[in-house]
Amino acid sequence: METKTAIEICPTTTQGRVKAGALLVDVREKDEVAQLAFDVPEIINIPLSEFEDRYSELPKDRELVMVCRDGMRSLKTTYYLMNQGYENVMNMQHGMVRWVQRGFPTKGDTNSVLIKSDSAGCSDTPNSDGSPCC
Repeated sequence: METKTAIEICPTTTQGRVKAGALLVDVREKDEVAQLAFDVPEIINIPLSEFEDRYSELPKDRELVMVCRDGMRSLKTTYYLMNQGYENVMNMQHGMVRWVQRGFPTKGDTNSVLIKSDSAGCSDTPNSDGSPCC
């Protein structure tokens, strides 16, 4: 059985994907989203705690970019969706933390993410497609 590797993209690439029609799927819990949310034209919130019951709400015919606070929960859901037959799904590396660090649009208190963050700079890790992270 072939093991597939999830595609991971940085927030800068995510911005372009969203502008091209990708759907952002935020898997943070409702209280996290209430405190600080991505400010994009179209986003759906399916908390990780509800994900297995609600993932079928997501379209299979559209590019999905999974997001969370730091990229770990969203990576889990990216693999989960791949195992459920979703082919056009990817994970945003470093999540809301990096999104805020890049100055991308949000609604709410960015301090809630920045204060808890240890990763202030850009990593030298490229996107899985080889393009630079920043």
